[in-house]
Amino acid sequence: MKTLLPSTLLIPFLLTAQHAAAQQPDAPQPQTVSQATSPAIQPTDSSPAASSNDTAIPLTRAEAEQMALRNNPRITASKLLALASGQLTREARSAEMPQVEANLTAVQAEDSSRVGSGLLTSSRLYTHAGAGGTLSQLITDFGHTQNLVANAQLLQKAQQQQAQATQQDVLLATDQAFYRLMEAQSLLEVARVTVDTRKNVQTLIGALTHSALKSDLDLSIASADLSQAQLMQLDAENAVASASATLAALLGARPATVYSAVHRDDLAPPLPPESSAPLVQQALAQRPDLQAVQSTAEAEHRMVRADQTSQLPTLTAMATGGSVPVRPDGNVFTHNWYGAAGVNLSIPLFTGFRLNAQTEASRLREHSEREQSRDLSNNIARDVQIATLAAQTAFRKIAVTQQFKTQAQQSLGLAETRYKLGLSSIVELSQAQLQSTQANVDEVNARYGYLLALRNLEYAKGTLAP
Repeated sequence: MKTLLPSTLLIPFLLTAQHAAAQQPDAPQPQTVSQATSPAIQPTDSSPAASSNDTAIPLTRAEAEQMALRNNPRITASKLLALASGQLTREARSAEMPQVEANLTAVQAEDSSRVGSGLLTSSRLYTHAGAGGTLSQLITDFGHTQNLVANAQLLQKAQQQQAQATQQDVLLATDQAFYRLMEAQSLLEVARVTVDTRKNVQTLIGALTHSALKSDLDLSIASADLSQAQLMQLDAENAVASASATLAALLGARPATVYSAVHRDDLAPPLPPESSAPLVQQALAQRPDLQAVQSTAEAEHRMVRADQTSQLPTLTAMATGGSVPVRPDGNVFTHNWYGAAGVNLSIPLFTGFRLNAQTEASRLREHSEREQSRDLSNNIARDVQIATLAAQTAFRKIAVTQQFKTQAQQSLGLAETRYKLGLSSIVELSQAQLQSTQANVDEVNARYGYLLALRNLEYAKGTLAP
């Protein structure tokens, strides 16, 4: 009769343990937060995630990208710079158009006097008032202005390509923040389930210890495991809050805005590419930052040609005319109007080597841009290769982590059964719980790591788009 007593006392506790083990869900999949949350686990009122859970704004990746394109200040600033560079093109082209200037002049002078100092002039000073205008038109400067216009157009094109590169930078940063938020949310659910499961195990062992069926060591280890799970939950809550704040900053929202990432992609993610060789060629042809550097190099080449042609003559047509209604006494002027037209040829003979220095400086800047283009091309090829390898590795990790998760769940079930039957110690059960938690965490990291690796690869190829 005495031998049956311990077994009789153990039956209700075994039933409690089995019920707690049955409530443990699988590792969270990439899905909505409402689907991933276990109904048996509710966040405490003191946790940051619990306080902001009701006010969190659900957001998909596509919605986040569209908000970033509309509200991110970096994108707005790059677009404004592109518009400003377009005005520089108009400014350079204005030298090819007629220049018209109107003048109103009134002079009170000592009649028949002359200028005795300052600028050399042959004009005589008379008291008079008049109105007129001047017209000048560039006939030819042997390609100097045309090269300046081409330089401005290429710089404008480079700025537009740089704006596109900035847009892709913001899109990638938004995707990274979004997937980090989803990963943190899933890890938080794993932590909550782990805390609930270990709390049930601690309650069970506490009751068994109170009935002298288990030792105080078992209760201490179970309590330590519970504390470890609670620390994991606190870290996960902080990760969720940090990822949400990062995403809000990228979307141009107020700092107090809290987002909840929602996964609504109906299609399965594509398979990783088998080779990076064709992707490298695609990247070299499509990366906007590389195209911007190449356009800048071409602009500097045009500036070299413009500086070279600045040493050539400039031919300009000029005309002037007007009326002098107020004339000096003595009838010096025979008419109350004036007019003249002519052609001016300007030849730079010696400028103190200024033009030579400008030409050499432009040539050195062009060479620098060419070298930067070559360096960026090498870095792009490296980035595409690394991104391809990362995507392939992340894809293989998914199958390995799923297998690890299945094996860990089986090990945890066996460890729980052995511990309930008194065939193993609490250390074996604790290790099985830790391994199961780690398997769930690894599976979450693998799934979202692969999705992010695909976006990184699209960015490396220069094809990242919302």
